[in-house]
Amino acid sequence: MELQKKQSIVKGNKTTKLFVVHKVKCSEIMDHYRLPAMNSFDKKELTLVLVICHTQNLDKIDIIETETKFQLVEKNKTYISLRAAGLQMEIKGPENGILIIKRMQSRITTVEITAGQMSGSKWTLYSPMWIVIGPCNFSENKRYVNATAEKMQESQIRKTQLEASVLLNLWNELTKVFTTQSVTPAPNTMAKGFYVSKLIAVVAIVLSVAAIATIIALAVVYAQEKEKNNELTNVATSGPTTFATTTSATGTTATTAPSDGPWLKYRLPKTLKPYHYDIRLHPILEKNAQGLYIFFGQSEVFFTCVEATNLVIIHSNKLNFTTPTKAVLIDSAGKDLPVSQVEEVQLTQYLVLHADKPLEVGKNYSVFSRYVGELANDLAGFYRSEYVEDGETKIIATTQMQAPDARKAFPCFDEPAMKATFNITIVHKPDYVALSNMNAISHNNIILEGENWTETVFQKTVKMSTYLVAFIVSQFSPTGDPGSSTTTGVQIWGRKKAIEEEKQGDYALSITKPILDFFARYYQTPYPLPKSDQVAIPDFSSGAMENWGLVTYRETALLYDPKVSSIGNKERVATVVAHELAHQWFGNLVTIRWWNDLWLNEGFASYVEYLGADYAEPTWNIKDLIVLYDVHRVMAVDALASSHPLTSKEEEVNTPAQISEVFDSIAYSKGASVIRMLSEFVSEEVFVKGLATYLKHFEYDNTVYSDLWTHLQQAVDTTVPSLNLPKTVAEIMDTWVLQMGFPVVKIDTTTGVVTQKHFLLNSDSVVTRPSEFNYTWIVPISYTKNDSPGKYWLLQSLETNNDFKTSGTEWLLANINVTGYYRVNYDEGNWNKLIAQLGTNHLSIPVINRAQIIDDAFNLARAKYVPITTALDTTKFLSNDVEYMPWQAALSSLSYFVQMFDRTEVFGPMKEYMKRQVSPVFEHFKTTTGNFTIRPASLTDQYSEINTISTACGYGIPECRELASKLFKDWMTSGNNGREKSQDPLHFFWLTVEGGCGWDSFHIIGH
Repeated sequence: MELQKKQSIVKGNKTTKLFVVHKVKCSEIMDHYRLPAMNSFDKKELTLVLVICHTQNLDKIDIIETETKFQLVEKNKTYISLRAAGLQMEIKGPENGILIIKRMQSRITTVEITAGQMSGSKWTLYSPMWIVIGPCNFSENKRYVNATAEKMQESQIRKTQLEASVLLNLWNELTKVFTTQSVTPAPNTMAKGFYVSKLIAVVAIVLSVAAIATIIALAVVYAQEKEKNNELTNVATSGPTTFATTTSATGTTATTAPSDGPWLKYRLPKTLKPYHYDIRLHPILEKNAQGLYIFFGQSEVFFTCVEATNLVIIHSNKLNFTTPTKAVLIDSAGKDLPVSQVEEVQLTQYLVLHADKPLEVGKNYSVFSRYVGELANDLAGFYRSEYVEDGETKIIATTQMQAPDARKAFPCFDEPAMKATFNITIVHKPDYVALSNMNAISHNNIILEGENWTETVFQKTVKMSTYLVAFIVSQFSPTGDPGSSTTTGVQIWGRKKAIEEEKQGDYALSITKPILDFFARYYQTPYPLPKSDQVAIPDFSSGAMENWGLVTYRETALLYDPKVSSIGNKERVATVVAHELAHQWFGNLVTIRWWNDLWLNEGFASYVEYLGADYAEPTWNIKDLIVLYDVHRVMAVDALASSHPLTSKEEEVNTPAQISEVFDSIAYSKGASVIRMLSEFVSEEVFVKGLATYLKHFEYDNTVYSDLWTHLQQAVDTTVPSLNLPKTVAEIMDTWVLQMGFPVVKIDTTTGVVTQKHFLLNSDSVVTRPSEFNYTWIVPISYTKNDSPGKYWLLQSLETNNDFKTSGTEWLLANINVTGYYRVNYDEGNWNKLIAQLGTNHLSIPVINRAQIIDDAFNLARAKYVPITTALDTTKFLSNDVEYMPWQAALSSLSYFVQMFDRTEVFGPMKEYMKRQVSPVFEHFKTTTGNFTIRPASLTDQYSEINTISTACGYGIPECRELASKLFKDWMTSGNNGREKSQDPLHFFWLTVEGGCGWDSFHIIGH
């Protein structure tokens, strides 16, 4: 599954992800911005999104909350909106006592505050602010915050009356907080548009409200879920069913379990092993009498008894069973077996059957059930997605099973090691199309209750995990080749207009087959399925999901419109497609045994996605960008005392919440970084050789991470000449996998002494998590002295290597191309030599290392290893460097210090310094692009152009702002001026036109 990249502001031991959209269009003053994917927030991090909008001379504003309008006419009133525990609560004044509840994703644990206050003739709004109060995930576009207005349907609105005293107390607490805070925005005098003092105020507001909102929300959630379950139960007992009836053995049912037993453990017992499922699903894409979207299901799971037991325990969540005793236990001869009790355990999400007699070891059995489920819009399990096309709202039924949500679609052994084959049948309207992991083998016309339906039957799947099962019912259109008996089908599916008219699937189609073929060669294993469909889903929780043969994506991760999409959008499509296709082997064919090793799945795919994208787009040189997108970004998180190791013990990851927590930047980006380091020090040839035997040995099976080390070691041992590693692959890698963080390696070029120490961004942090390696790593050091390369293994905390000594003007540079996951510090003399070399001939140092020197120096300065002047000196050469990576490293690093120095006497000189540095680069791009009317040729040049304009205009270079204003006015009158507005890097910086609301400048932090 793809998580989008993030940027962080680090303060002490806490990481705050902050994005500011400043001066949005007045007509969109209260548009709600799409909440990012909730299963991708980083653990223990505070996330804020703050929109500041300032308008003048407005006596009345229509505040639009989806389809409900609140007209706030009176001045000096406060508008506050909360979203808590998956609900949105709007409060409009204490006097009318109305609380409107809008149900959102029930799994979300966030609070949203929207506040506005009229003061005199000015209305100031803050909308919205999000704070995470539970372990979740944040997704954000690599290049900018993608703020999209979020629409909701009237069916989602529920009204709940709270006691007047409760509401009044809440209101008093909220107003008490707001009346003590200043809400008047200061003039925008800084390049990045944000003030530290304002962050502190916002955090104080949010934290004060969070606890109150959560308590109320949890109570409302409970009431709504209870009401919904009652409605589904009524549907299950009184609604029509379209499936054949199976006679069940006599028994009793229960919804609660006895106080003790294996059903209270979150992990399945090892007594049963599934081998096949027959699943038939019938989604109803229209509301029923109760106003719900539902699906009917019929499932039979076949399993072998491997240890004697009288308990059959399988997962089931939010399924309302219509079988008389919920489920039927059947032996291999098709005979119903007597059961004394069938119960549902909500805590562990189990369906438990108590057989009268123990099951026999080695015998096969099955459990049959019929049920009704809700097609909710919660983006999990079997869910509903909606979109509007040609003015018509269209409904699709789709799936997201990872991690523990297949149980919401059918009863199952919902653990990755419980692999089985699947026969899937979908019943749908004739004008819809059904897709699943395998090709359809028949389409049968059937009549149910007088209506025509189509029954689509799919080919039996290969053996796979439940979280990879997928099916979609939609009116999507395809582009591509469905394949044949001898060729692999590759098709892109999406909204009809996007695919057929706008051709937005064409780019993804052009790269999918080449990347698929590349990985087949790289893994030395043929693609095992007959087809590979890529589907763009309008509502999707993560970046994409690697369902075997039916990969699902956010639309922005698969669709690309060359008329309006940026090069960043194109890069995202290439890398996400490559990421998901990499999983078809590493993750799908061979799967981790349990979620504690998720980092191996996602870290590996996050590394090789760059290889696949590089094959599809060889001119991009995209492999270098892993340093910016993954290595540098995750180091900011991994340098905190609150970080955690890549892997953990199985018993530490049990509950669905704990499983969700492992999907974080450590798993994805640190995993990618250390696997890249491993591939480098064993060599790509040996790495691929070991990988091939690993995949062959464990195909259609499950592994733990150490199994990969075993196969890589075998490849190392059979390599001639010998690699001469200082330790085994396992011994080296365990120091990186089993302890958190990374080292800072210091090389003293006067003595040859080299040391390593656990790098912490806050030097005063106290690490409480123990390490069996005492936070010492086995470090592969690559280095060069002027033009003489070398390699060295650092095994202890302090060693001496005379090869590290330099003399005269000779300089030493370590961690070439940042293939190692560590920071590098030097003695003062070597720092000065590197800085001098950058000033004399920066091209003598690789572009990746120019970025590394800057990033290392600024982070070392923040951690008090080097003076801040040393860090600032590493940026002096930038006026002569037009490359993207060094500039991006500098801008990312400088943003922290800009915020720290704002409103101090230092900010003025810093602003002038940045103007001097960026002016020559601005002139370079102005000349080479014909006044910014022609796109630069390469990917990184386009990114560099964007950064240059952003910095030049942001720091007030007159020519940049004048050109931006002129291009905007030209575009307003002539329509284009040679480049599409959305592709023009200047369109983010167009100045306010004269009069009224018009277009305001759109300024994004973290752009």
